[in-house]
Amino acid sequence: MSIRVIKALRTAGWYLVLSVLGILFAFPFVWMIFNGFQTAKQAGAYPPSIWPNPWSLYGYIKGFTSSSDFVRSFFNSAFISLMNVVGALFSSTLAGYGFAKLRAPGKSVCFIILLATMMIPSNVTLLPIYAIYSKLNWLDTFIPLILPAFLGASAFNIFLMRQFFAGIPKELGEAARVDGANMLQVFYRIFLPNTKPAMFVVVLFTFVGAWNDFFAPLVFLTDPKKYTLAVGLNFFKGQFPGTTDYAPLMAMATFAMLPILLLFLFAQRYFVEGITTTGLKG
Repeated sequence: MSIRVIKALRTAGWYLVLSVLGILFAFPFVWMIFNGFQTAKQAGAYPPSIWPNPWSLYGYIKGFTSSSDFVRSFFNSAFISLMNVVGALFSSTLAGYGFAKLRAPGKSVCFIILLATMMIPSNVTLLPIYAIYSKLNWLDTFIPLILPAFLGASAFNIFLMRQFFAGIPKELGEAARVDGANMLQVFYRIFLPNTKPAMFVVVLFTFVGAWNDFFAPLVFLTDPKKYTLAVGLNFFKGQFPGTTDYAPLMAMATFAMLPILLLFLFAQRYFVEGITTTGLKG
């Protein structure tokens, strides 16, 4: 058997293994999507069936009509997630640029401390943060869910941007300074446009994290009209206790997953580029 045939068989074997793993990972999502288009009888049938027969919008109709706050929760999540994206881009790009390109005494120590915060569980800081927000009368508002993003709460995002800025030649900034550009102009016009792949990674991670966040909205929000989609979906599930009518639950779960899926599909190229190129230099 020739070496070419052995390589072809090895490649085919890897593709087979990856295909099987891909099917196993995708099966729950496919089940959820198809289950949302089934009728109440078919969704609760045993043995269960995957393919809807007939296709029905019963799950979506009952899902949207059974809970008047679900649409409001969707827009609450959208607003909070978008504001988190804006805040994360603002803080992580400025902090990452400062750590990568600016000179300051103690910069390396501060960067090490920043990385060390990634090892602190968020539950450890929950009680003092809750006490601070309570003193400021910010509980039951969106401020506790948005403000940390503007203050560089994600050390990972800052690290990501710092590594990407470090890989851009400093001569570009020096040439712009010779031409009369100030520090902010060098940042916004020279360095920032070259970090689009890393910025898309920050956008994707931040949006997904804020969109799926369940614990923080549950702790800081008490008004049902202000609930995010993750919390609202959990209360929506409570409207069907002990039931076999899974179609509305699956339909609403599919609807909740749709923005993340669309975002990843549109930003996939930049996401892969940002992950593969970050950290190669600097």
